[in-house]
Amino acid sequence: MPDILQLLNQIVWGAPALILILGVGLWLSMRTNFVQIRLFPRALRSFFAQLRPGKTSDGTVPPFRALCTALAATVGTGNIAGVAGAISIGGPGAIFWMWLCALLGMGIKFAEATLAVRYRVRNQAGEYVGGPMYMIQQGLGSRWTWLGGLYSFFGVVAAFGVGNATQINAVLSAGHEAMSALHIPVWKGMDLVFSACLAVLIAILLLGGAARIGKAAELLVPFASLGYVLLGAVVLVLCRERLPWAFRAIIQGAFTPQAITGGVIGSAFQTLRIGVSRGVFTHEAGMGTASIAHAASDVSHPVQQGMMGIVEVFLDTIVICTMTALVILCSGVAVPYGATAGAELTTTAFASVLGNWVPIFLALALCCFALATVLGWGLYGVRCAEYLFGIKAKGFFVALQAAVVVLAAVLETKTVWILADTVNGLMLIPNLIALAALSPELVALTRSYDKKKGKRSRV
Repeated sequence: MPDILQLLNQIVWGAPALILILGVGLWLSMRTNFVQIRLFPRALRSFFAQLRPGKTSDGTVPPFRALCTALAATVGTGNIAGVAGAISIGGPGAIFWMWLCALLGMGIKFAEATLAVRYRVRNQAGEYVGGPMYMIQQGLGSRWTWLGGLYSFFGVVAAFGVGNATQINAVLSAGHEAMSALHIPVWKGMDLVFSACLAVLIAILLLGGAARIGKAAELLVPFASLGYVLLGAVVLVLCRERLPWAFRAIIQGAFTPQAITGGVIGSAFQTLRIGVSRGVFTHEAGMGTASIAHAASDVSHPVQQGMMGIVEVFLDTIVICTMTALVILCSGVAVPYGATAGAELTTTAFASVLGNWVPIFLALALCCFALATVLGWGLYGVRCAEYLFGIKAKGFFVALQAAVVVLAAVLETKTVWILADTVNGLMLIPNLIALAALSPELVALTRSYDKKKGKRSRV
């Protein structure tokens, strides 16, 4: 099965997919006059302003809570295990392509969040719902409903793999590392018991809907992210003499990976493919998933939430993923080039500089990240299931999510990661097609926002 999935993954993430991602990202950036750069300062000011609590109307959530829900799904094991895997399989140069993917991804995520608010609708429970499936149906017309249905099908499948099994699997791995550091033996059946407890907690939160998930994300994401970034900053200060070499390895490795990896990774295209695919896995720009969370935001203009999409990718990839990559490269630990590495490589890198207590903190941070990711993706899966089968599908979907949390305790890691990576690629196709087709509406919304703010639009 892993060999079959690996072959399918290479097809899905082949040259056509890379051209589609980079091409649509560049097209949207050019059409909006590189809005991710032009509105970036205002987006950051808006982000910090949203830290203050505010009132919302019925069926909506505060913009910051919507951002936290989106970040809950993006900031996860991809930032810790995914980056380690990108470096080991694609070499340090994969991080360069991850940066480029993030720059274009900021423009894509802006488009996703903006159009999600523009085409959102109210469901039978009175909540605002949106995302690629509604964007396709409302924006492209009823004859394209099948494309929205295809996206929703992929979304339901991904919610069990990308947003569930891979996260729980990584949590259990980190837990074993922490117990090993504390010299605590792993007893038989421990993983199943822990997973069962998590399954109950996750089911309770998912049944509470977007409001309850948003409140949990608002607590988990800032705490875990800030702690992780501060810990990484300490490592980089202690290893600051290796920072120039790390940046040089990233830049040089993007074009001549064999010069850095000793010939183990000799294909620049492989480095590009891994960097882009792992970049999409962590910030999810192009997949359209985060727009499902952004659609519920209480804003007066769609572009206001679009700017939160810009901040989302920046925090996830440019800040947190870069921190992970630099810690691995600056720590001096041996990277198993050509093999698949995960959270254990990141943990070893931190521990080699700060000591054996670090795995305990990283296990806690990873648990927070993973729990938040399961909740965020749980919301995405619920919305996709509701689109396909109606609002009554929610209870059945939540029950299946809880079951997969328990099942993840016995799943084989490599198979789960390959499956998650493959489904990510499949979700890109309908979403990017719709974004490209609806770019005139995006341009009109951007112009109206520029005019509203008293700035001349050059779009």
